[in-house]
Parts: sequence; structure tokens; C-alpha cells
Amino acid sequence: MRHAWLPPLWAALTISPAWAQPAPERAAPWPSTAPGADAPALTLEAAIALALQHRPELDAARSQIEAADAALLQAGAHPNPVFEAELEDTRRDTRTTTFMLNQPIELGGQRAARQDAAGHALMAARHQNEAQRARLRAQVTVAFIDALAAQQRLQLADAALALAARASAAATRRVAAGKVAPIDETKAKVAEAAVRVEAAQAQAEWRAALLALQAATGGGRRVERVDGTLQVPAVPAEEGLQARLADAPALRLAELEVQRLGALARLERARRVPDVTIGVGTRRSEELGRSQALLTLSIPLPVFDGNRGAEVETLRRQDKARYEAQATRLRLQADVASAHSRLQAAVAEAKALEGEILPGAQAAYDISAKGFELGKFGFLDVLDSQRTLLQARTQHLKAAAQAHRAAADIDQLLAGPANPGDPTAAPRQP
Repeated sequence: MRHAWLPPLWAALTISPAWAQPAPERAAPWPSTAPGADAPALTLEAAIALALQHRPELDAARSQIEAADAALLQAGAHPNPVFEAELEDTRRDTRTTTFMLNQPIELGGQRAARQDAAGHALMAARHQNEAQRARLRAQVTVAFIDALAAQQRLQLADAALALAARASAAATRRVAAGKVAPIDETKAKVAEAAVRVEAAQAQAEWRAALLALQAATGGGRRVERVDGTLQVPAVPAEEGLQARLADAPALRLAELEVQRLGALARLERARRVPDVTIGVGTRRSEELGRSQALLTLSIPLPVFDGNRGAEVETLRRQDKARYEAQATRLRLQADVASAHSRLQAAVAEAKALEGEILPGAQAAYDISAKGFELGKFGFLDVLDSQRTLLQARTQHLKAAAQAHRAAADIDQLLAGPANPGDPTAAPRQP
């Protein structure tokens, strides 16, 4: 009975490196806080699918595409003919009745310029939809990673709480047997209380993360727990990211705005050419007792309004859009480089924890537990080494989550997964 609490303590803390895997089959030691094993699990792919189905932002983007498509249809329409009727004199014997059908004819390529501008607006709407999908994927990915990390932190906290409770019970038994001083029992209970507070905080963070994930998916499904792993992602080559920069949605939108304004400038230039209106009709004179055929031609004279100001205004707006596109490229380069640096740092931290700190903490715990069994160490030394090991594992969780957040930022900026081999990365939507 002296060391009855050591076997479960030893088994719980000498688990394999697959500690990051979810374990829904195993009942948690504290059912009041741990994720329910029978609750429906939500994967990242399912979360992204829910967001693409329920988030109103995509409905708005699709409506924008439909509106731009309708604008393109309208841009190709020809001017409507105009029917005119004129009656001179109301007396039957002397009145003259005229009927005319006039057709405006656009010159200077106005219709083609309108279609060109509307076509660029349609392409911009489609790229905006793609950018919105990328933002949603990144938001859902970050929310999912936060929920997964919080869930695994809760599992670690529950394991630590169970171990602290067993250690406190063992200390109580040893004090009753006269093996240790009562102060050791007090220390054990204080340590258990501290771990209990941490477990409560972990549970609150997990609940908040699940609610945030549910909101990110559009609220179409209640999220009870998540299913996935927090494997450290690979770091993509910086040269490859810079090569993908040309297809970034924000940059494509900026370039399309330059092209759209160029088409509008051509439209304003075409409007400087006067439109021609031709008409055909007939005139019936009751006084003369005969009808006459009419042909008309109408040409506005651009004496006072040559539309020069509208053309220059659009050209200057195009210059402004061109400078903004250059600024967008510089900003994207800086943002991608920053996200890449954060990804590198998080991956390096996680690998350092895996390669050095976690093995060292595990070895320290093994030595202290073995020494306690041989009577060379106190159980508080075992608790301290156990706490160090759990903190190292928690830090590894945080580093892996930070790496995935940085990868999600790259995904949002470049509209594609930063690492196609990442098991938590969702496939790019068509």
C-alpha cells in the first residue's frame, strides 16, 4: 500500500509520443470536465463545409457575382428605338399627322468598352468570392485549431488533476502511518488545489473555443468536441510562396480594378464621339390629301461638352488604382514574409520541445519516480517533475497551434493551403 498510487501515475506520464492524438474511446478521469466520448466529433473538413454552407458572407459574394453578370448582360444591350407621334391642328380637314421611328446608333466603340468594363467587374466579383472563401477557410481553421488545442490541454489538465488527487491521497495515508510529516500532506493538498484551478481554467477555455468554432461555422451545428491531430506542419519554401504571390486574391483584385478603370477610360473616350440618331416615318396631310415619307438624321455637335473632363478623371482614378496595386503587392510580400517567419519560429520551437525538452522532462520524471520508489526522493519531487513534464507538453501544444495559425494566415493571403501535405489543411474549393 506504500506506493499504491505510483503505477497509475507512472502509466499516465510515460505515454508514447502519440499523446497528441484524441482519445475518445477512453473515459476521462474527471467526466465533469473532460470532453464527452460519446459526443459527435467535428473534423476540420466538416467545419469548413459547414461554414461554406451557412456563412452569409458567401451568399453575399454569390449575389455580387450574379449582379455583375447581370451588369455584363446590360452592358451589351443596344439603345432602344424611339417612336414619336405628332399631330398638327385638331381640325379634321386641315390636320397633319406624323409618325417617326428613331434609332440611336452608338459610335466610337462605346458598347465594346462598356462590355469590357463590366467583364472586368465580373472577374473582380469572382476573385472576391475566392478571397472570401479563403478568409472563411482561414477563420474556421484557426477556430478549429484553438478548439483542438484547448481540448488537448483539457485532457492534460484532467490527467494532472487525477494524478495530483492520487498523490494527495497517498500523502494522507503516509501521514496517518507516520511515514512523513503533516506538512507534506498540506503541500500535497495545496498542489492539488492549484492543479484543480488550472483544470477549471482549461475547461472554460475549451468551452469558449467550442463556441467560437460554432460561430465560425455559421451556427448550423452544435459543436460538442473536435476530432483531429496537432502534428507540426512542414515549412514551405519562401521562394514558392513568393511565386504564388501573383495569384493572391487581394493582388488580383487590385490589378482587375486597374483594368476596369482602363476600360472605363476607353468608354469615356468613346463617348467623345457623338452618337447618331436616324429616323424613318411618314407624314399624312389631310389638307393636301396625301402622305409623305420622312428620313431624319440627328448628330449632336460637341461644341460645349466634349466629355474631356470625365475621361481625364477616369484616367487619374486608374493611376490611383495602379499605385494602390503596387502598395498591395508590397503589403502582401511583407505579410507573407511575416507569417512565414512566425511559422518557422513556431515549428522550430515545437521541434526543440520534441527533440530536447520533452525527452529531458520525461527522463527527469522517470528518475524522480524511481528515486521515490527507492526512498531517495520525496513525493513532492515527483510532483514537481510531473508538473514540469505537463508544462512542456502544454508548451508543445501551444507551439503546434501557433504554427497552424501562421499556416492559416498564409492560406488566407494566398488563397490556398500553405502546406498541401498538412493533415489539417482543407482542400481548396473550386
